[in-house]
Amino acid sequence: MRVACIGEAMVELSVDFAAPDRARVGFAGDVLNTAIYLKRSAPALDVDFVTRLGRDEFSTRMRDFVAAEGVGTGAVETDAERRPGLYAITTDAAGERSFTYWREMSAARRMFETGKGADLSVLRSYDVIYLSGITLAILPERTRQDLYDFLGVFRRDGGRVAFDSNYRPILWPDADTARGAIGRMWRICDFALPSADDEMALCGDADTAAVMARLRGSGVRDGALKQGAGGPVSLGASVAQDYAPAPRVIDTTAAGDSFNGGYLGARLSGADQAAALGEGHALAARVVGVKGAILPRAQKADAP
Repeated sequence: MRVACIGEAMVELSVDFAAPDRARVGFAGDVLNTAIYLKRSAPALDVDFVTRLGRDEFSTRMRDFVAAEGVGTGAVETDAERRPGLYAITTDAAGERSFTYWREMSAARRMFETGKGADLSVLRSYDVIYLSGITLAILPERTRQDLYDFLGVFRRDGGRVAFDSNYRPILWPDADTARGAIGRMWRICDFALPSADDEMALCGDADTAAVMARLRGSGVRDGALKQGAGGPVSLGASVAQDYAPAPRVIDTTAAGDSFNGGYLGARLSGADQAAALGEGHALAARVVGVKGAILPRAQKADAP
């Protein structure tokens, strides 16, 4: 099975202002994080990262980083004029993170663009496509519309689509635009992977029950609603099970992304809904126990 994960990867600068000389440089992005955890969780799947990078040293090192994780880079486009975006991340004593971005001129914002419009043909060879609200937000409106049209045909022909709304207000011109774009994706995805906090912030839902009712009204029939430490709620088959809290929380970066990777890895490998929810939650619980978006290889996703 071939899975395309479409999104933006950035240079990650992790800063501890108590010891600024210890800042670390890495590579991350919501969809890339999920691609890595998906591949670690389900090694038999062919997982590709689909994005656009530059010809600079950071882009080269980013490609190498992605490839070293076993994630394919054959569909990564090259832009001679642009480079990856950059973000700095800081965390407070409770592990909550804050971000500062420099991404307006990132190469990924011109993903799929040609002199004659968007070319999405590279996606035709995949069985599953995963993307997020951040993917939608960085694309030009015309490319976004072309992507919707493509995904409709892709599903008609037997492909499946997974989507996490991952709402970031700063990336959208206004909330109405975001609601329209994300709402359309709920109607055309097979696996919905929203976070309750994001959905309530975007649509003003009063609680989790209201979020679920709205999503089901939008046509969502499968997936998981993430609630952080509270554990996920099934958006598909009825599941009643408890989820152990994380033993410790140091950094919540990529908690939702890793859940998505663990959950999709299980589902696409044949696991039922209950098992997939458990895999996603257990993986996220490990991820929040370390600094940064990606677990060190010694703590890879399939570790006990």
